[in-house]
Amino acid sequence: MTGLTNADGEALFFSPHNFRRIFVTDAIMNGLPPHIAQVLCGHKSIDTTIGCKAVYPAETIEAHRAFIARRRASRPGEEYRIPTEEEWDAFLSHFEKRKVSIGTCARAFGSPCIHEHACVRCSLLRPDPAQRSRLTDIRDNLIARIAEAEREGWLGEVEGLQVSLAGAQGKLDQLDAEAARRPSTVNLGMPTFADIADRTTTTSTDQHCP
Repeated sequence: MTGLTNADGEALFFSPHNFRRIFVTDAIMNGLPPHIAQVLCGHKSIDTTIGCKAVYPAETIEAHRAFIARRRASRPGEEYRIPTEEEWDAFLSHFEKRKVSIGTCARAFGSPCIHEHACVRCSLLRPDPAQRSRLTDIRDNLIARIAEAEREGWLGEVEGLQVSLAGAQGKLDQLDAEAARRPSTVNLGMPTFADIADRTTTTSTDQHCP
């Protein structure tokens, strides 16, 4: 038992076979020939070694590349032309305008803001952890405005403020969830062959040269 837990809070258990799969995958992905990995692992069949390699086979990758090539060939050639200076400037300016006070807007290029810049309501806003205090101030201000509207009888304004409050609280919850996920990732490291190999050797004194 490692003492580590997954995203659901369940304990993680590792066996020597898990680390063998990690070792084989890392070794082959870094250029070690599969038949050498087979010898290191003591496998009788190279199919066993390939089965431990947690990557897609070459056939799958080549099939995907062929599919992409066919799709590109079927598209009009003018779509692959060099963009004009005006088009390139418009593209860059779109991303320059994505930064807002409480995070980054993730709407697609060329699309308008459907929420009229009411960012706390928008699902496309990626909140910035550094702006958590600003989000908290916005939420607290909305709570105070809702209380004032209810006290003054401005019932038509309460509903809109409650939608904004739910959005602001949702962004804070999103930041909390992301912060909770970060410490759960633990780097277990990669054992080297020297760490797991038996370094002791035995020589027989009964052997004689012919």
